[in-house]
Amino acid sequence: MAELTAPTPVAPAASAKIASAAPASQRLMSVDALRGFDMFWIIGAGYIVYALHQMSKNPVTDFLADQLEHVPWEGVRFYDLIFPLFVFIMGVSAVFSLTKTIEQEGRSMAVKRVIRRGVLLFIIGLIYSGGARNLWPEIRLMGVLNRIALCYLFGGLIFCFFKTRGMVVISVALLLGYWAIMGLVPIRDIRLAKYKTEENHVLQKNDIEQLYQETGTKDANAIFYSTTNWVTGKYDKGYNVANHFDFQHLRGAKYDTYWDPEGILSTIPAIATCLLGIFAALLLRSPNYCDKWKVIYLLSFGAGGVILGFLWGLEFPVVKKIWSSSYVLVAGGFSAIALGVFYQIVDVWKYQKWCQPFVWMGMNSITIYLTSSFIGGFREPARRLAGGDVKAFFDAHIAKGAGDMVISIASLLLAFWFVHFLYRRKIFLRL
Repeated sequence: MAELTAPTPVAPAASAKIASAAPASQRLMSVDALRGFDMFWIIGAGYIVYALHQMSKNPVTDFLADQLEHVPWEGVRFYDLIFPLFVFIMGVSAVFSLTKTIEQEGRSMAVKRVIRRGVLLFIIGLIYSGGARNLWPEIRLMGVLNRIALCYLFGGLIFCFFKTRGMVVISVALLLGYWAIMGLVPIRDIRLAKYKTEENHVLQKNDIEQLYQETGTKDANAIFYSTTNWVTGKYDKGYNVANHFDFQHLRGAKYDTYWDPEGILSTIPAIATCLLGIFAALLLRSPNYCDKWKVIYLLSFGAGGVILGFLWGLEFPVVKKIWSSSYVLVAGGFSAIALGVFYQIVDVWKYQKWCQPFVWMGMNSITIYLTSSFIGGFREPARRLAGGDVKAFFDAHIAKGAGDMVISIASLLLAFWFVHFLYRRKIFLRL
């Protein structure tokens, strides 16, 4: 995932450019550190846990390894919070940067900046998703970077044109409106999910895979549109309004064959995730509260969001892959708690040395994400340094999995070295 804004203003430009770091006093180090902590897991920190689990399988490593896997559908684990945390932090950063732009250059310039950055990041997302190497329709239109671009675009424009009360109303409308669409709009009584054998799923009469077998046709469109029964209030995999809408209207390649987890309709509540980050930033910028109460409010609102989200989930399940409204509250709540903890430790108590590597990574998140993706992850160069005989030595003389642990540590050290190299030379990729 990519960094669209930082808590400091960036000079306007028509394309991506290299910019110098702003004075430290203009930044909240906790925001950069939390963004870097988020990226730390995105680029492969989980491999250390997997290696540890391989070396010593026990209930603790079982739990940790399980938390680093996405839930198949309903529910939430640690790894399901990584993406929304980034979108949340993006909203936090947008407030600091856009407020400065509005004060110095006016709202029209801030709007131009939001549109330019949103469009540029969306284009980068298209290139990242196959636009530079694949022919249409083998290009994914709605990927991770594309969702981030759309959330920034709409979240930034809402911030530029509405006051806090208006943004609250919009957020509530987005979440309730999405719930209404998902619960009330009828869909054809057909499951689009392409189930794998290892999921131990028993095909039902309305599964598209079962209908393939019965009709002898592989034309998914013909099977879909020949279905005459309609249902409402369905939230299962491939059996809900968002997935069916993607099947009918989303062109190009889709991550899950028939729909995309970053699809069209599910972008609606994702914008609310960005707005939650905007609300958190408004609290941090407010002169009406001391640091103690800012942290208390972040932790309290965060806990309230988690509780309310799980309660809502009893009717509208907590599902990341359709970004359900209940999931927005759960993920946003945990994000607010994380921000409160980082703000207290880093910016209030001033314990900052420990998080410096995360700051390097957080200030160049778009760079580290794209670099890692283009080289196949930092594990690839790490394998050249610590794979082969080196890996075999550690596996043989320490424990099975020790070689993977060394490779995982080496990959993260390479990543931190790379962002530190950029940081020391004040090279930051901006849009």
